[in-house]
Amino acid sequence: MGKKLIITAALCGAGTTKKQTPCVPITPEEIAADAVACAKAGAAVIHIHVRDENGVNSMDTKRFCQVVDLVREECGKAGVDPVLNLTTSGSKWPEDIRRAHLPILKPEMCSYDPGTMNWANSYIFSNSPAFLEQLGHDTQELGIKPECEIFDGGMMGNVDYYVKKGVLKAPLHFQFCMGCANGIPGSLKNLIFMKETMESLCPGSTWSCFGVGHSAMEIMYAGVAMGGHIRVGMEDNVM
Repeated sequence: MGKKLIITAALCGAGTTKKQTPCVPITPEEIAADAVACAKAGAAVIHIHVRDENGVNSMDTKRFCQVVDLVREECGKAGVDPVLNLTTSGSKWPEDIRRAHLPILKPEMCSYDPGTMNWANSYIFSNSPAFLEQLGHDTQELGIKPECEIFDGGMMGNVDYYVKKGVLKAPLHFQFCMGCANGIPGSLKNLIFMKETMESLCPGSTWSCFGVGHSAMEIMYAGVAMGGHIRVGMEDNVM
């Protein structure tokens, strides 16, 4: 029992609305308050997306600075010091804007989504090779730990490629994102496959997991039982 469980709190994501759940934090003040509350409750990592004045997902650098500066300020007042993990995955925004907040805010972690997919049968979640190469080099130059968000098995091969090319530096941290529409289904069998693939391609790496919707509890319990870490929060589930 000497190993600690790392809990990531993904507070709001890009799309969860107040109509879906009044608990989702949207404003900078709400996000900062929830970051403090989650850190006090035991979360070690806070995964941050930001919204504009209308509650719509934003990758605007000024908005990121406003939110993250407030989160850091409120966490400091409360005496908590969580790892901040900033998203880079607003694929409807220009690729340079998706990276622009990193050299300014220099978070401990950022998301790294190693592949493109048809997100929920509704739009293309784009992560071009050029973007992934530049983002990988950014993380090394800025000393930011990339969180490799794996939505399907093929993305593991992309990570292996970028490690061999020197774009990413092993060991890495993986987040197995399971049960998303058009991604790998959330099941114990698939989680075992993801873990074993990671251990084969990138030994010594750490991993966390979450399941969306009906797979949430199965993946959470399985992740704990298998010695991994977990992610919770309104980004992935509203119940």
